[in-house]
Amino acid sequence: MPVVVRGTPRRVVSLVPSLTEAVAWSAPDVLVGATDWCTYPADLDVVRVRGTKNPDLDAVVGLRPDLVVAEDEENRPSDLAALRDAGIPVWTTQIRTVDGALRSLARLVDALEVPPPSWLDDAHEAWAAPTRVDPERRVRAVIPIWRRPWMFLGQDTYAGDVLRRLGVDNVLRGHEGRYPAVPLDELPGADLAILPDEPYRFTDDDGPEAFDPLPSALVDGRSLTWYGPAMIGAPERLVRQLRGR
Repeated sequence: MPVVVRGTPRRVVSLVPSLTEAVAWSAPDVLVGATDWCTYPADLDVVRVRGTKNPDLDAVVGLRPDLVVAEDEENRPSDLAALRDAGIPVWTTQIRTVDGALRSLARLVDALEVPPPSWLDDAHEAWAAPTRVDPERRVRAVIPIWRRPWMFLGQDTYAGDVLRRLGVDNVLRGHEGRYPAVPLDELPGADLAILPDEPYRFTDDDGPEAFDPLPSALVDGRSLTWYGPAMIGAPERLVRQLRGR
């Protein structure tokens, strides 16, 4: 949805951890509010407005933001509509690919009217020609994001594009859902199960046993799903974790 920003934003509330970090690295003085889940940068000192799915709308409005930044997947349309009804411009991203993330982040930085940050150039460079997990062949993987019920990456996701660029093909990429719930005994054949530590925190003793004897790799969920400054070291970190299975 197009957004009209009245002048240069000087008070920004972020409802998405990735965007919080991007704004904080680009224009730290303008960020006045963020969710409880916004844990980067570690020294972030702003008003907290609860979570991405249950923001305290009164608190957001009370901060008198010039702009609220949100994401169509992370935030509920009803919350964003309520903020717009209150007269607050809401910048909503829709991130599905690495290239799309870089373009969207560049537009956001431009809207903040600050010099292009170095981290954005570094993110472009990191993803220009990333190392593949296996130089000889592509790896077929299943990527759970939740259990009870089991849910997986499906089609048209940022994380799926991240893995694709690293030489990993999601075996559920043709599923009609973006995050389908699929019984384990109905999963397509794969070479590997990739288990991130968010949104569900898979660990050595919580997740791999469900896919045995299929090999499993525990990976950093932030590298897999966050766009913004987290993109800089993501390719190397993910390849290292995937090769270390």
